[in-house]
Amino acid sequence: MAMYVELKPKGAGFGDIWRLSWPQILMMFVNFTIGACDVYVAGRLGREVQASVGMLAQAMFFFQVVAFAVANGAVAAVSQSLGAGKKVRAGRYVGLSLMAGGGMSLVILVGGFGMRGAFLAMLQVPPSMEQVAGYILDVFLLLLPINYLFIITNAVFRAEKRVKIPLVSWGVAAVLNAVGDFGLGLGFFGLPDMGYKGLAWSTFGSISGALVFNLFILRRLGSFRRAVMPPLRWIKRGLPYLFKVAWPSGLMQIIWHTGYLVLFSITASLPFESVTALAGMAAGIRVESLIFLPPMAFNFTASILVGHYLGAGQGDEAKRVGYKIWGVGVVAVTLMAAMMWPFVEQAVGIFTPDAAVRAEAALYLRYNLLAIPFTVTGMILIGALVGAGATLYNMAVTAVSIWCVRLPLAWWLGHVYYERAEGVWMAMLLSQMVQALAYLYIYQFKDWRRFGMGRAKTAA
Repeated sequence: MAMYVELKPKGAGFGDIWRLSWPQILMMFVNFTIGACDVYVAGRLGREVQASVGMLAQAMFFFQVVAFAVANGAVAAVSQSLGAGKKVRAGRYVGLSLMAGGGMSLVILVGGFGMRGAFLAMLQVPPSMEQVAGYILDVFLLLLPINYLFIITNAVFRAEKRVKIPLVSWGVAAVLNAVGDFGLGLGFFGLPDMGYKGLAWSTFGSISGALVFNLFILRRLGSFRRAVMPPLRWIKRGLPYLFKVAWPSGLMQIIWHTGYLVLFSITASLPFESVTALAGMAAGIRVESLIFLPPMAFNFTASILVGHYLGAGQGDEAKRVGYKIWGVGVVAVTLMAAMMWPFVEQAVGIFTPDAAVRAEAALYLRYNLLAIPFTVTGMILIGALVGAGATLYNMAVTAVSIWCVRLPLAWWLGHVYYERAEGVWMAMLLSQMVQALAYLYIYQFKDWRRFGMGRAKTAA
């Protein structure tokens, strides 16, 4: 199939890295446009709708942690199996990942509806937003099984080096979402004007349509049929490795995002100008998120290549290709950050007209632009370790850098030393430096290749 990227058996060059990376960079930008479209249309429907969509889009991450964990397990297991030339084992891990993700999504779906009221209360949804937020939450919960399978099927395609397929499927989702948002949300194209309800069902329909596309492609490739579903005896032997990779990955995501919630709390309780700091942080994050799209693509590429070469028994090449991707990624994204530096005020000004908020957002962004080489280092090496199945290292480094460095420093610098938001932004920079150095040390000196399937007891 034309969407498959063939690699050199003796080592990946920069051309191979680019062929795997550019579709994923473009995919990340397409993904970004979906969220931007939702926010834009929600803003036309009122502040309550815009706030509900934004809040629930972030909060739903906690319901999707298992999907991302299984997806990382699938990337490690499938890429290493294909690298070892064991196509049957790779196919069975595809089936096992879909079964595990689908089954867990149903459990979380039931639990989500059971704790619906408590979840909205925990988010402290204002009374004026309860009806809107409650309806959108119900639709998003119904979407969970579909979203789980969509996330996992895209991970499978990446593991198989078919990186253009997720780009196309996200393109399908983006087109359907835009039509649904403007059509069902605002009544364009002769569609019924459903307001915020249409916005919610637009998301449901767009992801559903993209999943149908993925399943169709999987079936054409022979990976979505009854014959490749693993038997129970094989599941008992194959599931432990998938679980071994998945659980630290899921816990790492929880540690990271709960750390951000605490960081928001530290910022919100600053002695001076806390509201301005929060608003500036929100505006800065929106600009910063654009810079992080290419590093995420390099993260995915590192997972793919390290997994394939480690599976092929080329541990040294797996390590070398990780360093190549790291070098390309750090140079490219640092140059992007350098080009943005003179235009920081103008960039944040797009998201806020308030002069004080704009100044704080610019300060936030400057500290995080300085952190770019360290942040990108962490992101890419995390991907390399995922491909090797060494997610235990990712969990440990994230926990230490967030909870032992960033948060204590943010409180002391922000509340005691500076008594303003600059201390929090400085803590973010320092913690990214510590995290990057820790990952470089582990990647260079620790035997992370021992987590590969070649040294584990896995099914044939």
